[in-house]
Amino acid sequence: MQRKIIHLDADCFYAAIEMRDDPALRGIPIAVGGSAERRGVLTTCNYEARAFGLHSAMPTAQAMRLCPSLTVVAPQMGKYREASKAMRAIFSDFTEIIEPLSLDEAYLDVSEISDGDLTATRIAKAIRQRIREELQITVSAGVSVNKFIAKVASDWKKPDGLTVVPPDQVDAFVAALPVKKIPGVGSVTAEKMHRYGLRNCADIRNWSLFELRRRFGKFGLVLHERARGRDERPVQPARVRKSISVERTFDEDISGPAEWAPIIEQLYTHLMERIESAKAWNGITKAFIKLKFNDFTTTTVERVGTKAIETDFQQLLLEGWERRLQPVRLIGLGVRLLEEGDQISAPLPFSDSPPSADI
Repeated sequence: MQRKIIHLDADCFYAAIEMRDDPALRGIPIAVGGSAERRGVLTTCNYEARAFGLHSAMPTAQAMRLCPSLTVVAPQMGKYREASKAMRAIFSDFTEIIEPLSLDEAYLDVSEISDGDLTATRIAKAIRQRIREELQITVSAGVSVNKFIAKVASDWKKPDGLTVVPPDQVDAFVAALPVKKIPGVGSVTAEKMHRYGLRNCADIRNWSLFELRRRFGKFGLVLHERARGRDERPVQPARVRKSISVERTFDEDISGPAEWAPIIEQLYTHLMERIESAKAWNGITKAFIKLKFNDFTTTTVERVGTKAIETDFQQLLLEGWERRLQPVRLIGLGVRLLEEGDQISAPLPFSDSPPSADI
């Protein structure tokens, strides 16, 4: 049976919720994030702000210099969680095979329900229409034969777009894709690929699997498969997680705590979002951090008995950095989760609800 996968992604989700709730914010450049005075960073921004070159993870002070008229709104995670819950309810009216990726993004497998008049494309249109009517925000959607192509397609006509890549168009669609469209290909990997003359998926197809593995290690197999439009990963409604984490690799090494302070705020917000999406608050057993230094050595620090609040991660990062006192090229934050069958001999010090994010 030919799979039919939909990828849905809300357009500038946090900013869209703020504009929905405050009409005065519509049509002007706005961002959701921390204040410039507190060395905050942008979590997201609307398309009016993006026209000035603003983007997520940009320091707020820099954003204000690029766009002096920018309005910065503090994140209100409670509102975003409620909107996310409402979107999930709409998804579940069409299928139970839903894999949430974050508060505003999910895969749906509609292979077994799309038939005759109820095609995957019509399902995607119906979902987008209901979200527009019931939540007053827009989502972009991609429809295709697997997760990889559906995700790329959902970004094709943002904002408020729908892109369908039917089976007979997959080969041509993928062949023309720039290598940076392949998930996992960041700036550093893309630059390396460009040096080898690999600029799109058609170029990758000219390389053997052996050569790709020799140049790119295990990731060479992913490049080989994605360049041919292949992705056998299923949509997984209930993934068994051992941990939840977020990380960021820097284009240029950062010297230490003074530079990473605003970045931690952004990473922490993303981590809280993923924990909420996985409904994993009651399963947290440890908090941990990962640092990769400029010499590519890595260190991790874990702690039991933490409430996984932002200051805990800052302390763990400082402890890890002091082990080497070198510039850092990657920072990761995460939590370990209780595995099935594990028992806790004493109550963990976590509350039933997520900690409030004071950003």
